[in-house]
Parts: sequence; structure tokens; C-alpha cells
Amino acid sequence: MSLIQKIARQVSGSDTDLISVKKISGGSINDAYKVRTTNGEIFLKTNRYELEPMFEKEVRGLSELRELGAMGVPPVLGIGTMEDLSFLALELWSSDEPASDFWENMGRGLAKIHRNSAPAFGMDFSNYIGELVQNNTWTEDGFEFFANRRLLPLAIKASDLGLMDRHEIKILESVCKALPNLLPKEKPAFLHGDLWEGNVVVAPGGQAGLIDPAVYFGFREAELAFTKLFQPFGSGFYESYQEEFPLVSGFEQRKDIYNLYPLLVHLILFGASYRSRILYVLNKFR
Repeated sequence: MSLIQKIARQVSGSDTDLISVKKISGGSINDAYKVRTTNGEIFLKTNRYELEPMFEKEVRGLSELRELGAMGVPPVLGIGTMEDLSFLALELWSSDEPASDFWENMGRGLAKIHRNSAPAFGMDFSNYIGELVQNNTWTEDGFEFFANRRLLPLAIKASDLGLMDRHEIKILESVCKALPNLLPKEKPAFLHGDLWEGNVVVAPGGQAGLIDPAVYFGFREAELAFTKLFQPFGSGFYESYQEEFPLVSGFEQRKDIYNLYPLLVHLILFGASYRSRILYVLNKFR
């Protein structure tokens, strides 16, 4: 029996028979598997043994989202380590078709999540964005948080890896100093933290559910900007969000600033192909 099968058998429970374990697409960070059992299907993902804290923080984020009650979150079935792997198992939601108003309800649900606020920016625990530690130390000023807890630390890391030079860091520093003039001052909003289409699932009944969070209280426009970085969300999402929780005018002109953060994450994790997009934004707003 393979190690993956052993993990699958452990998370499925002693009263359940294992039918099959199939590797599936699950993102660029973890290995993912679809586990079929006599009691239903399980989504299992694994990574290196030392990354168990990444899964632990993900479980905390899922719990935080579930408590808000605005959108569906799959139940956690197991978390732990076995031999040289860490793992996380969730109930697999894959059988229902999206409802006709899937994206409209997604927009309203996200707006309700964002209406939850806090006295400061951050979270009472740090977590991960991909394999990178995400520093959520509480900060009263949102512009300072975005600069010093998000953009600048990743830029320095990218520089250490030879992916950005000192001149480019200087430009980013000047953009950070200008943030109060570039972005609206809004109170902290509860964010999923890693919201792209791959982290949206179809919950039982056809409505939207969320997985893979990197939660914190931050600028809600940063979350919406990320939904447009690669594949924009479906028809009706942005309109229904705007109806539920209107944005300050000019968001389309600001979204590239927020997307410096996920672009820096991708630069560090996946390489220099993201550098030109970062430099385009820096030169646009310097």
C-alpha cells in the first residue's frame, strides 16, 4: 500500500471502505487527490512534512470563514503528518452543478464577508500565501500594513533571490509612500486572502463555497483586484457585490496597485516571468 493510500485510509475512517485514490489538479503548491470511499468522496492534499503549519493555519482560516456563515465551507475531515508528508483532507464538493445565480450569490456573499471589520489591519495569527509566510501582525494604519506587511517584505525577498534590483525596490518604496494619495482610506474588512477562481467551489445545492483561505483583515479592494488579475469572476459577480457593498469610484484605475502583492508572491514562487508586470505597475504609479 502506498503512503498516499495509507493517508487516505486514515482520513476516511475505520468504518469506511476505500474504493480509489486518484491524483488530480490541485494548484501549484500541493499534490491533490480525489479519494472515493463507500461513504462519499474526499479531497486530500499533501505537501512536505515541515509544511504542516501551513495546513494548520488553513484549517483556522476555514473555521473563521465558516463562523461568518455568509458562504459555504467544506468540512475538515483530517489533518496531520505521516512519514515524510503533511496532509489536509476536506469533504469533496463536486457533484452539484452551479446554480443559475451562482456568481450573483457569490458577489453578495463576499460583500457580506467584507462587512465584518476589526479595530486594526491584520489577524491574531499569521498564515501562509502559497508556501510563503504571510505576516498578519496587527497594524492600525492600513497603508502602513499594506506597505510593511505585504509589499516591501516580499520585494526584499525577491531581491535576495535576484528577481528584483535595488533600483526597482526604490521605485516600490516611493509607491508605498504615495499609497495614502493613491488608495481610499477604508476600515479593515475580513478577507479570504487568496481569492481566485480556483479557490471557489460549488457547494451542495449549487451555490458558491470557499477553500484555501489566507485570511486577514485588510483592504477589501485588494481582494476584488485579485479576482481580476488572471481570470475575472463570472457574469453578475461584480454587479451584485457593488449593489450589496458599493466601492469608492475609481477602483478599475487602482486595482493594479493592490495586485502588486499577488504578483510579488508569484514572482517569488514561480519565477521571473512575473517581473515585467510588476515593473509596469511600478512605473505607472511611481
